[in-house]
Amino acid sequence: MGFKVIDDATAQGLRDFVRMLNEESENGSVIVVEGKRDARALASIGFTGQLNEFNHFKGVTNFVDCHSIPGKKIILLLDMDRKGKQLTSKLLKRLQFTGNNVNLSYKRSLARICNGRIRHVEDLRAYAHQLSGVPLNQRDPFLYNLT
Repeated sequence: MGFKVIDDATAQGLRDFVRMLNEESENGSVIVVEGKRDARALASIGFTGQLNEFNHFKGVTNFVDCHSIPGKKIILLLDMDRKGKQLTSKLLKRLQFTGNNVNLSYKRSLARICNGRIRHVEDLRAYAHQLSGVPLNQRDPFLYNLT
């Protein structure tokens, strides 16, 4: 995994994104990612809230049954590849049918902040060094232990 250098505006955008996501989590919103790599990537850039990993459930029906609380805000932060888009579409339809408030704005916001360079949430780990405030030093062992 390589590290990517980003400009200050992108770094600040990602920091604001994580801050808002943390606030949503504190306010009781359900934040959904595909799997544990996505969860680790968000944690590596500063997310401290509670995440729900879709892969812990046995399919769309099981996930929807566990989260069908009318009015509950659910933030879908799934990958932007073909599989992630199909899964987002299925979940969106099913969750809205059960009366949930499904939010895709964070997914769109992430794509906009990163200028479309992020297709998988786990790719955010490449920016962890810059967002953590640790100076990029090729000899720093911290940078190589982010696996």
